[in-house]
Amino acid sequence: MLKEFRDFAMKGNVVDLAVGVIIGAAFGSIVTSMVSDIIMPIIGAITGGLDFSNYFVPLSGKVSASNLVDAKKQGAVLAWGSFLTLVLNFLIVATVLFFVIRLMNQLKRGDAEAPKPPPAPTREQVLLEEIRDLLKAKS
Repeated sequence: MLKEFRDFAMKGNVVDLAVGVIIGAAFGSIVTSMVSDIIMPIIGAITGGLDFSNYFVPLSGKVSASNLVDAKKQGAVLAWGSFLTLVLNFLIVATVLFFVIRLMNQLKRGDAEAPKPPPAPTREQVLLEEIRDLLKAKS
């Protein structure tokens, strides 16, 4: 059983998948940093320092706090600003990934555009073509 598990774990697909997950996590950290440290501050500067993450609607009469953390301690709130921030982050991350994958596909296509020459016919194919040609000549 141990040998079977080792053979499974060392197959190319499993190792490739593990490498892909690790690289994906690292790339996700880079994109998240780009969104939170570069793009969102620019959006905040354009909108006059607007930070959606602290916007909420109290669902209880007991909620009187002005920030989301304290409001959640006081009662039920609808944190629509936090949701909107996460949706914007997702859209930005998805857009960046789209362009990265598009660029990678273009680079792959550039490598694959050189057409390979067709394979040489086998000996059987050559003999069959000669037989065909001889039969055509007799007809």
